[in-house]
Formats: sequence, C-alpha cells, structure tokens
Amino acid sequence: MKSAFFAFGSFVLFLLFWIHPVQASKIQLKNKKPVYLTGVDYSLTLTVAPLDSNLRFYLISKENPSFKKTLAFKKSSQANSIQIDTFRFPSSGKFILRAPQLNWEKSFTVIPGWFSLLPPAIAILFALLFRQVILALFAGIWLGSTFIFNYNPFTGFLFSLTKYIGKAPANEERMAILMFSLALGGMVGVISKSGGTQGIVMRLKRFASDRRRGQLATWLMGVLIFFDDYANTLIVGNTMRPLTDKLRISREKLSYLVDSTAAPVANIAIISTWIGYQLSLMNDAFKTIGLNTNAYITFFKTIPYNFYPLFSLAFGLFVALTGRDLFSMFKAERRAYTQGSVLRQGAVPLADLDNNELKPAPDIPLRWYNAFIPVSTVILTTLLGLWFTGYYNAQSQGLLHANLSKLHYISTVIGQADSFAVLMWASFLGGIVAIILAIGQRLLTINQSLMAWIGGVKAMVIAAIILTLAWSIGNICTDLQTAEYVIAITRNLLSPHLIPVLSFLIAGIISLSTGTSWGTMAILLPIVIPMGYQLPRLDPSISVSLQNTIFLASIASVLAGATFGDHCSPISDTTIMSSMASGADHVDHVRTQLPYAFIAAGVSVFIGYLFVGFSVNEWITLLTGFVVLFLIVRFGGKQVETGIDEG
Repeated sequence: MKSAFFAFGSFVLFLLFWIHPVQASKIQLKNKKPVYLTGVDYSLTLTVAPLDSNLRFYLISKENPSFKKTLAFKKSSQANSIQIDTFRFPSSGKFILRAPQLNWEKSFTVIPGWFSLLPPAIAILFALLFRQVILALFAGIWLGSTFIFNYNPFTGFLFSLTKYIGKAPANEERMAILMFSLALGGMVGVISKSGGTQGIVMRLKRFASDRRRGQLATWLMGVLIFFDDYANTLIVGNTMRPLTDKLRISREKLSYLVDSTAAPVANIAIISTWIGYQLSLMNDAFKTIGLNTNAYITFFKTIPYNFYPLFSLAFGLFVALTGRDLFSMFKAERRAYTQGSVLRQGAVPLADLDNNELKPAPDIPLRWYNAFIPVSTVILTTLLGLWFTGYYNAQSQGLLHANLSKLHYISTVIGQADSFAVLMWASFLGGIVAIILAIGQRLLTINQSLMAWIGGVKAMVIAAIILTLAWSIGNICTDLQTAEYVIAITRNLLSPHLIPVLSFLIAGIISLSTGTSWGTMAILLPIVIPMGYQLPRLDPSISVSLQNTIFLASIASVLAGATFGDHCSPISDTTIMSSMASGADHVDHVRTQLPYAFIAAGVSVFIGYLFVGFSVNEWITLLTGFVVLFLIVRFGGKQVETGIDEG
C-alpha cells in the first residue's frame, strides 16, 4: 500500500513538474533580435496560448535591479498573440510575462546604438588604410559578432566563422552569383588559352585605336548591356580588359568605367532585372497609403529625378571624351601611360586571368571569333532566358493583361524573370561553346580545354572569398540593425522640402555601410514614400505641382542614394565584381573611384535634390548638373598625355 501511494505521489509530482514547461513552451517571441539598440523604437509580438485577461508584461534591467517597467499591449490580429508597440530598451535585462498560472522570462541584450555603425566603418576604414580587403572585412565581422555575443572576443571569433562566414553563401541567389562568376572566369580562361582574347584585341584595336576611343568603347558597351548589372560588369570587364591593357589604360580606370555603367544603367532602365523588384516595393508602399496609381508609370516619371545614376553616367562619358582625369585616377592613368603599368606596383588583382598558365601557345592562331562567339552566347542566352523565365512567371501569376502597353508588357516580363538562374545557364553555356570552338579547331585538346577552364575558375577564388566576406558583414549589419539606427537618428530631420535630399543622404549612408542597394531600397521605400506623399499635403504653402514633384523626387532619391552608396562601398558585391572582372586591385579601384562618385553625388545633392525640393524644374536641374560636371572635368582635370591642364 505504501509503495502504491508512493508511486501515485511520484506520478503527481512528475505531472506538476512538467506543467510549467508545457505552459512556457506555448509562448513565442516572434520578432526577437539578437541584440537591441539604445535610441531605436521597437515593437514586439508574442504568441501566448491560451490568452489570459490578467496578463502583465514587464521589462527589468540587469544593471538596475530596482528598475521595472510595465508595457501596455493589445491583442494582435494573429490568433493567441499580443502586440507591444513602440518602446525603447533602457539597458540589458529580461522580458517578464506574468499571469495567475504563468511565469515566463526571457533575457535580452542591449548595446549602444552607435555600436551598430562600427563593424562596417572599421571594414571600410581598414580596407582604405591598409589595402588588405580580406583582413579588413574579417575585422568588421569579428567586431560585430563580438558585440552580438556578449562582448566576448573568443566567442565572437568562433561564431564569425560558423554563424556568419560559413553560412553567408547558403542562399540560392548568392550561390548563383558565385557560380556565375566562377563559370564566367572558366569561360574566359578557355578563350584566353585558345587565343580568342588576343584575337579580339587585334580586331577591336581597329576601331578603338587610341586611349580615348578605348574608354568610349568601354563606356558605350556598359550602357548597351543595360538589362542586368552583374552581367554588365562581368561581360564588359572581361571583354575590354585585354584591349585597355594594350592601350595603356589603367585597371583602375577600366574598373571605374565598368562600375559606373553597371548599377546606374540598370537602376534607370525601364526594362531590366531591377525593374520588377523596384516596382514591387513601390506598389506595396502605395497600398499602405491607399494610393491607387500605376507603379510602372510612376517609376517612368521618377527617371528625371534619379540624379546620381544620370550624373554618374555623364561624368564617366565626359572623362572618356576629354581624356582628362582628377586626383588619384590621374596618377593611375599617368602611371599606365608613361610606364606601361596598368597595375600599381605591389597591387593584388582580384582575378589574375592574364597569368602564363592561361596564355596561348606561340603557334596558336589568334582568331577574334573564338572570343566573340562565347561572349555573344552569354549575352543571347541571358536575354532569351530573361524573356522565357519572365514570361512563364508573369503568365502563371496572371500579370499579363490584354490592356498592357507594349513597353509595360515587356517590362513586366523581364521584371518577373529568374535572373540568377539565367545567369548561371548563360555562363556555363558560354564556357561549353568556348571549349567546343577550341576543340573543333584543334587549338586545344579536351584535357587542355578543361584545364584552361579550371585555371580560369582558380583565378576567381580571391574574389569569391571577398564576396563571401562582404555578404557576411552584410548579415552582421542586419543583426545589428545598422540601417534602423541610421533611420532612427535622422527621422526627425525630415521636412517636406528636404525629404528628397535627406532621403538620398540616408540611403547613401545605409547602402555604403551595408553594401547592398536592394536592401537599402527595401528598408527605405516603405518609409520614404508615405512621407513624400503625405507631409507636403499637410503644408498649405506647398502647391499641388510641388507636392507631386517632392513625391516623385523622394522615390528617386532612395533609388539614387542606394546606388551611390553601393557604388562607393568596398563591401558591395557589384564593386567587388567590377574589380574582379577588370583584374584590378580592389582597394585601388575603390580609392580612385570614390572622388568621382562623390563629385556626382555632390552635384546630385546641391544642384539636384535641393533645387527640386524648392520647386526648381527637374529638367533645368539636370541640364545645370550636366554643365557643372563637364566644367569640373574640363577645367579641373588634366590630360594624361601632357600631365598639365590645357584649359
């Protein structure tokens, strides 16, 4: 009897022991952050099953045991959920949820808000100062991971490797970018080994016979390949590099021309792989403010206000046309012209596709079409792939209506395309065509072709490592909420007239810090579009036409600022790919490009967005900006051939 009573009592205690964990297991904090920042407003959603009318929610501070803050909440639209809106964390501590039969706690960590700016700032600063991109990026990742994991540098180091660097490429789109880049490098390796690279140089030299024409040809090719920034960067850089080397154009100048005609062109192109993403963000923001307008038509109207891409393209054209350069770019061009050194002594190019392993044998005929056909295959496959995947996706989603205009129809199809899959198909098919051409003409054996392909892939390894590290520090910035902090400290600065200029600057800072233009657009457009639409309408002194101008300029300023920051950032994937495709030292590319980018951005701010915010016509500001940029190049630049200003 005693044993039975003991067994029953044990069973009851066992059940009582598990009641609390079962209750606690039904509580879930849905939008918990790795860390929280001071000075930033947060909202929380908790799932509590079952909901109790006597629930109480508190914050207690780890640093101040006597601190206890009660937070008001409301029932969420989601089942068994409560919502806590807009509050700030004072310091590290615990969430506490209390009810008659509930005792739930969850620790949280709070760090100073400005700490979130340090990892990208350290990475950018170290890269520019010490010219060691890999170490600079890793330093930023390690620092950010240390902040996240309780300021423990050892734990931060371990999780830098496993949580951030190890998982950075574990994304379908990022893996596609890596594979596309490596495969295109393999194609270039086969083209080089079979003599196609030198053949196309000899062919192109008939048309681009001097430095000026070589730069114009590079700029023009960058503008013509407008449909995708990645394809633009890799195709133009790899195609034009041998020619610009022959013409003694520095790798810094080549990578600048490539970079300044990639994202800027794709940003303003009405048919590109960017357009679908941009329109989806705009359309979602329009719905939140109840605005029933066509996102595509609105995008078309924003192009004259998209100052930075337009000014960046114009500046590159003026530099190529006049043969003049400024600051560190002039020094690089002077070195290449006088010494024949397209790379600085001691430079470390991201891709070494000119090494002896990939040079053709002396007896191999140099035929231009062995380069032209594979490159054309990549371009044609990309265009056809974008069309067919886009048509299939758009058709399956019911987006292709009979009342669409022809231009809108094409834009919808291209915008819905699976660009990452298409780029992989194109790069591998281009490599296969290059190998078939080499074997079919008995220029290379099967083994030599495959070894040349592998050699081209190996030449891209450093770039692949840097891309992975750049993505890793982007993930660090996401966990540290760098963008949210920038928005929090600048939100109160916005006024109707200054929305465009401040939105451009904020977008530039976020994009520069995080290395992503698309991420910046996703963060800011849902915030800036409602502001740009509603705030001017609350000011009776602002006319209807100016209200519309501020609205369009606000949208364009986010797109332009995101492109500017991405253009400047050494941790941006497109900046890295420009260095990679051009065979340039990455830090040298960033250092020489920064002054040009800041000039275009300065004109965008002081002549573009400030003027239109105070009702100056956008076409007048565009024309004025173009004139100012030309005058800066003409009278501030120097001709490399003479080294003096002939103005």
